[in-house]
Amino acid sequence: MTVNVGWIGLGLIGKPMARRLVNAGFPVTIWNRTASKADDMVGEGARLAPTAREAAAAADVLFTCVSDPPALEAVLWGADGALAGLRKGSILIDSSTVSPGLARRVAAACAERGAKFLEAPITGGTWGAEKGELVFLMGGEAATLDRARPVLDHLGKRFFLLGPHGAGQTIKLAMNLIYALEVQALAESLALVNGAGFGSERLLEVLASSMGRAPVLDVKAPMMTSDNYAPSFPLRLMHKDLGLALDLSNQLGVALPATAAARETYSAVKGQSTEDVDYAAVRRFWRR
Repeated sequence: MTVNVGWIGLGLIGKPMARRLVNAGFPVTIWNRTASKADDMVGEGARLAPTAREAAAAADVLFTCVSDPPALEAVLWGADGALAGLRKGSILIDSSTVSPGLARRVAAACAERGAKFLEAPITGGTWGAEKGELVFLMGGEAATLDRARPVLDHLGKRFFLLGPHGAGQTIKLAMNLIYALEVQALAESLALVNGAGFGSERLLEVLASSMGRAPVLDVKAPMMTSDNYAPSFPLRLMHKDLGLALDLSNQLGVALPATAAARETYSAVKGQSTEDVDYAAVRRFWRR
C-alpha cells in the first residue's frame, strides 16, 4: 500500500528528512513558508503544494518541522493552515521543538478532525537527518507509532515513546537544557585555561580521556577552537528552547538556576550575532 507523505518545513533538519523520504520512493507533497527553499526538492521529485492546507489534504502521514511555537501555530491554524486540510484517519507527526502545552493543543485539534497525532521532536543534528539516524522523543499512542513506522524507519534509528502527549516535548527540553549547559561549561573552561596562558588543546586532550567527555563536546569543541560556527543546531533555536524550558519550570514550580544563568549568556551572544551561528558560538561571550 502506497503511503502518501506531506511535509511542512524545509529548514536545516526538515529538508534532509524530507529528501530521504523522496529518495525512498514515497510520494511526498511539500510546502514551505519560503517557497524558493522547495525548488531543489521539486527537482528531485517532490510535489509542491500551494498551501499548507493542500499539503495536508494530500497526505496519509503529514510531518511538520518548523522553528518555534508561533511558526507551528501559523502553519496549523493560520490562513489555509494544515489542520483545515487534515483527513480523517491520517496521522500528523510534529518534529518541531515546542512547549508540552502546545503539543497537547495540537493533539486535541487532530482528535476533533478524526486524525491521530504524534509529537516527535528529534535529536541528532543535520548529520543524523542526512543519514537517517535521528532519535525521536515521542508522545502519543503506541498504535499510532506502529502505523507510522514504515515511514519513520527511513528517518531515525531510535524511537522513544515516552508517554502521553506532552511527554516528548518535556524530555526534549530537558535534553536540550543538558546540551546547552555542557557546551557553555566547555566554553567557560576554555576561557579559564586560555586566560591562564595555556592553549585549548591542553584541556581538550585531558577531557578526551576523562569522565567529562561527552559526544556533544566532541562535536562542538572543534567549532570553538577554529571559530567556525556554521550552524548544525542554530544558537537562536537553543536560545528559544532554553526559554521554553524556563517557561515550563515556572508552570511546574521547579527552579532552574543554571538554565536561567545560561540563557543570559546565550541571549548576549544572540544579540551580538549578525549571522546564523551554531550554539557552540556561545564561546564568543568570553571573546568580546
